[in-house]
Order: sequence, then C-alpha cells, then structure tokens
Amino acid sequence: MRLPRDISGRELVQALARLGYATTRQTGSHVRVSRLSPTEHHLTIPDHTPIKVGTLNAIVRELAEANGLTRDDLLRRLFGS
Repeated sequence: MRLPRDISGRELVQALARLGYATTRQTGSHVRVSRLSPTEHHLTIPDHTPIKVGTLNAIVRELAEANGLTRDDLLRRLFGS
C-alpha cells in the first residue's frame, strides 16, 4: 500500500488513537503520543501539514515494528484500504 501524500500531523495522531496511542504532551509543533499496553511505546509526531514522505515512512516503519505488524497491515489499519 502506498503512503498517503497529504496527511497532516493531527490526522496521523487521530489515526494512531485506533491503535491505542494517546497524546501525552505537545511542545511547539511536535506532539508526543504514547501507548502503555501491551508494551510501552512513545513516539513524536510533527504537527506539520503535510508530513514529509520520508518522515512519515520512518514513523510507519517504527510503528510497524513496535506493534508486530507488516507495513501494509499497519497502513490498512491507520488509513483504510
């Protein structure tokens, strides 16, 4: 599945809520999201419109590894088919 090219940081934070992540703090233009269960994981999301493709790819790669999913499965969960 192809990465979305026009997603904002806010939209990504909302999509991450489906995986159990919640906003823990915001400093300037960066939002920190955390998940405590089943394992603790923290991630910083830039609150930019749009998020650069390389940055989004790095975030997706880290999320897939932390959640034990393939990249395509994670993208389907976050952004639909």
